[in-house]
Amino acid sequence: MSDPVMSVRRVDTLRDDWPSLLWVIAEVRGDGGAGRPQWYQLLLGADDQDPVELPPVCRLGSMPTPRGRAWLFDALSDEELALDFARVVEPEGTFASVRAIGGVHSNSSLVIDESWVLKVYRRVSDGPNPDVEITEALGAIGYGNVSVPVKVWRRGRADLAVLRRLERSRGEGSELALDSLREVFNLRRAPRDCRLDFVGDAEELGAEVARLHVALAEALGAEPADGDAWADDMAAQLHRITHGQLDTARIEQVYRRLGSADDLGMAIRVHGDLRLAKALRVRRSWMLFDFEGEPARLLAERRRRSSPLRDVAGMTRSFHQVATAALAELGSPDEELRLLADAWAERNLNAFLSGYASIDEVHRLLPEDRASRDALLSVFELDAAVHEVAHEIVHHPEVADRPTRAVQRLLEEDEGTGPTP
Repeated sequence: MSDPVMSVRRVDTLRDDWPSLLWVIAEVRGDGGAGRPQWYQLLLGADDQDPVELPPVCRLGSMPTPRGRAWLFDALSDEELALDFARVVEPEGTFASVRAIGGVHSNSSLVIDESWVLKVYRRVSDGPNPDVEITEALGAIGYGNVSVPVKVWRRGRADLAVLRRLERSRGEGSELALDSLREVFNLRRAPRDCRLDFVGDAEELGAEVARLHVALAEALGAEPADGDAWADDMAAQLHRITHGQLDTARIEQVYRRLGSADDLGMAIRVHGDLRLAKALRVRRSWMLFDFEGEPARLLAERRRRSSPLRDVAGMTRSFHQVATAALAELGSPDEELRLLADAWAERNLNAFLSGYASIDEVHRLLPEDRASRDALLSVFELDAAVHEVAHEIVHHPEVADRPTRAVQRLLEEDEGTGPTP
């Protein structure tokens, strides 16, 4: 494929003095400019001095301007400009300190005064961002385990940035799960015999995800499932994000069985990218966050209703992902450690599913028949693994074989003879 082509569509000045703060919308088209356009928001700083104090990755070079040569850089990496932008989002804010949230993320997030989180969406679309839309709707009906926006910065119909309160927590679910696995490996004991056994957390997380789905149905509505539409959406994504690495014909055959299914339950708005890393352990419960959905999907696709089991499948894959990642930390784990990792994943996944099923109200959203539920969950688990493959090939090709093996395993388990949803 040809390299993407980028063009600047809009530049606004949010602060005119040196260092200046610029808001930029860039259009990116893949396949040498022939691909579908995507729009990205950039916050750039411009100064008459080279910002040598910033990391090289944040410095973008220089260009001539009517005021002389200007050096460009990532504005959110500069404390002064980051605080200025926070005041653009919340003009009444008296902000004094800022720090970036590290790690690899699809958006930029800043902690302000150790009390607020400012999230800046990199990829933008003409319409509400699900991360804002869903959490505002949940807050409106009193669902308390999401962080409701305090302020949203919009231009036109596009949600561009959101300010929320900083939630105090014990950590993300993925961090706590890894701590549990490391203890299992260090002690070489069964998970149930370890102090950091995660099973209670997993069960409570399952119950919270079910309560979330009940709240989503109340806040944003539910409708009968459309198996043909789901199959079309999944097949379109399959061909868009994979390029010969998988048996797409075999995978699409599994997807297409949804079109002839009679028992698929209801369709609701869902999280769309749910995994252990999207859950915070707060107080004695779980808080769920980052409702933007699968980054590779278009906005219209991320706003479509789907089965609650799509989120359950994402978490199913997440337990296996964490176990695989923990084994990878060891380099060359022996067979005993591999068996312990499998036991950990199975134990906690079963606890999660048990917690989910314990919420009576969620069952009206699911297929009535147990075999149909299991079959539909398997389809969504396959779809989640396909998206993992596509993501890892682009971002972490050295570990893409892990989800690829998961896809192969799920296809082997299906063999075309499994129950039709």
